[in-house]
Amino acid sequence: MNALVKTDRKGLGNQVAVQAAVEEKQYLTFMLGGEMFSISILSIKEIIWYANLTEVPMMPACIRGVINLRGAVVPVMDLSNRFGKPSTPVVKSTCIVIIEVPTAVEGEHQNMGVVVDSVQAVLEIPTSEIEPSPSFGAKIRPDFIEGIAKVNGKFVILLNVNRVLSTEEISQMGQVAGGVEAA
Repeated sequence: MNALVKTDRKGLGNQVAVQAAVEEKQYLTFMLGGEMFSISILSIKEIIWYANLTEVPMMPACIRGVINLRGAVVPVMDLSNRFGKPSTPVVKSTCIVIIEVPTAVEGEHQNMGVVVDSVQAVLEIPTSEIEPSPSFGAKIRPDFIEGIAKVNGKFVILLNVNRVLSTEEISQMGQVAGGVEAA
């Protein structure tokens, strides 16, 4: 933090220390298809190894299935598929990141898992180092991107979990996949 010293207009020596706080947010970084992404740590409940996934028929292609997490049924999304890319292959380092997502009902949340290639680290990124999402050239939908930060010489895409994991949008995808649309 930088401390600035101000004097009054008359220069009488009344000094007031002003703290210029640099706001930092914490993000969990992970790899997906060779690219580094991140999600605000405030949305993350836990990280588990990929195992015991039950497929559910007639779900959107981006939903791999569900897991039983201490008695609760948690849907698991393949982020790579959600971004319009091939499904994430399951390897030794594959993890499921459990994220708390707001629902259509005000104040309520639902847990959802996302499949990632590997979890990297929790980073503190100053808000001053975060650039807005580009309006062109991104390999995923621009509304999925909260911003882009440069960390250790590499770009990290900060995801907007409310858009990527929108329960309303995923429900609509499931209705189309299940042939429930109006004839």
